[in-house]
Amino acid sequence: MKKNRKAILAMITTAVLAAGALAGCGSASGNTTEAAGTEAGTTASTAADTSADTTADTTTAETAADETAADLSGSISMVGSTSMEKFANALSEAFMEKYPDVTVSAQFVGSGAGVEAVLNGTADIGNSSRNLKDEEKEKGAVENIVAIDGIAVVVDPANGVADLTREQLADVYTGKINNWKDLGGSDAPIVVVGRESGSGTRGAFEELLGLEDACKYSNELDSTGAVMAKVASTPGSIGYVSLDVLDDTVKALNLEGAEPTEENIKAGSYFLSRPFVMATKGDLSQQSELVQALFAYLRSDEGAELVKSVGLITIE
Repeated sequence: MKKNRKAILAMITTAVLAAGALAGCGSASGNTTEAAGTEAGTTASTAADTSADTTADTTTAETAADETAADLSGSISMVGSTSMEKFANALSEAFMEKYPDVTVSAQFVGSGAGVEAVLNGTADIGNSSRNLKDEEKEKGAVENIVAIDGIAVVVDPANGVADLTREQLADVYTGKINNWKDLGGSDAPIVVVGRESGSGTRGAFEELLGLEDACKYSNELDSTGAVMAKVASTPGSIGYVSLDVLDDTVKALNLEGAEPTEENIKAGSYFLSRPFVMATKGDLSQQSELVQALFAYLRSDEGAELVKSVGLITIE
């Protein structure tokens, strides 16, 4: 603003000096002097008006944004999938930084429990790492897909097997294949690790393979982190986790020759992928101002960058 004022004053001063110089040339150039002075004054006036209008528009926009931020206050509760913990925590932190008077809390107790919480009114949002079931939708739960997650099949780092077919993977989890030598690996028993009943990751994994209630687990663990730790420390083990939590403590297998990458998931060549759902009771138009603002943030460019930053795939 100060720079604009200085520029305007400089223009006006220049115009006045120019007019004075012309006036000093004598009466013969009087008409020219008058015209120059008028033109200079008009130019300066126009510049001042334009600058004032621009400054006013900017100030109005900034004021509106500040007022919107100031108007948002209160709390939002999310309950659900442990697989969505990294995403939900990042979203909570980013949204609270943008709106300091808003508190976003998240609990991670499984997808089924999250949907149940939103239906019984104890949570604003139920996080689910699977598509909603028909019976959940019939009770009023609405499926709001916010990102896509790949499911990685992992083994301990020393395992010599690098690739499985869909059929081989299904046979491992149903117990038809129980030794790694039958898959081209060493002569060692397969330790089948999975998630607990009600887990969104388990539900999606079994559904994608057509193995609902048919898997035979050696260990059923209650979190993504527990599966990672078990597989990393147990020779001969195999498990499944969200793609975004992969690290070098485990080895991710290719499936049908495709690596578990965003590009392969989008191309459809890697078949183990599932949606991240933020379920609400009723559609978004029926939600509180705060919940609507949270979803609006996710649909923004900032929201898209946040989704990518935690290793997930945007839905667009």
